[in-house]
Amino acid sequence: MKELLIAIVNGLVEDKSAVSVDVDEPNEEGVIVYHLHVAADDMGRVIGKQGRIAKAIRTVMRAGAGRQNQKIMVEID
Repeated sequence: MKELLIAIVNGLVEDKSAVSVDVDEPNEEGVIVYHLHVAADDMGRVIGKQGRIAKAIRTVMRAGAGRQNQKIMVEID
């Protein structure tokens, strides 16, 4: 899942070297939190107008996690 998130975001940003993902252990509800870090200049590209791109990224990630019987959440830092 981490590789999927990085692949999606690398297509959006200019500074690919600044993209990193931290993964937390599952919490008490079994939700795994992925913390996405990008360069400050690329933050707008990842979030998109009115958060549409961020919402789409979260939707794709949730669909992929569902196929693996996981619950995930993506936070953009």
